[in-house]
Amino acid sequence: MTRTHHPTPRLQIRLVADTEIVLGPGKIELLEAIERHGSIAAACRDMGLSYKKAWQLLDTMNRHLAAPVVNTASGGTQRGGATLTDLGRRLIVHYRQLTADLARNPSGQALLKSLSPDREYASSSHAGSASEPEAEPAPGSGIESD
Repeated sequence: MTRTHHPTPRLQIRLVADTEIVLGPGKIELLEAIERHGSIAAACRDMGLSYKKAWQLLDTMNRHLAAPVVNTASGGTQRGGATLTDLGRRLIVHYRQLTADLARNPSGQALLKSLSPDREYASSSHAGSASEPEAEPAPGSGIESD
């Protein structure tokens, strides 16, 4: 999605297939926002994301995964909306668990500790915390955004 500043160092996980990022921190945040708001449009407003971009991200996931991640209902007098499928909810749970496991893993901790001590990071004591939302790579980091 968008490239953002990372005040706190953290490890990120991405599932890639072919040339696309099927799942990563931004897509998980989108799924969580849809679950929270019951609407793709409301999730976009909350995240500052365009509706078109959200559908592009959902389309990428749906093309690569075994089943769709979101169920949608058209608007009108009954009001539209969106809900996550069982797969969509399981993806969030597994992704968040894997991120937490990685942050606690000695190798993950060693990677975080390998950062230069001369560089100041805001709240680096929380590095890799699973409760913090995952952000995108910094520009020029060589890591693709999702």
